[in-house]
Amino acid sequence: MNTPTGMPAPPDALASVKQLTLVTYLLYAASVFVGVTAIVAIIINYVKRDDARGTLYESHFTWQIRTFWWGLLWSVIGGLTVFLIVGFAILAANWLWLIYRIVKGFLNWNDGKPMPI
Repeated sequence: MNTPTGMPAPPDALASVKQLTLVTYLLYAASVFVGVTAIVAIIINYVKRDDARGTLYESHFTWQIRTFWWGLLWSVIGGLTVFLIVGFAILAANWLWLIYRIVKGFLNWNDGKPMPI
């Protein structure tokens, strides 16, 4: 992570981004049961994305943003097709996929690894 002058950011700035990445993973995890927390998480992702640029947490922010938008898309498709019965399968698959993405992201965060984006 670099400052606007091109100098490396202080270690406490990196620690802040690391902690914020964890907070967003926790908000996404809570959203599996209480959907509104994902909205808070996606806002944080977009507002703080520049702070993560150039760090391994940038890939986590990208991972989280993609998880949100793809999850929302499949939730809408599943919701619209529930009356065709197939919607229940779409919603269940989406729910499992979201849990997978959150767990994989958290495990990589915990190990200090970037996400494969």
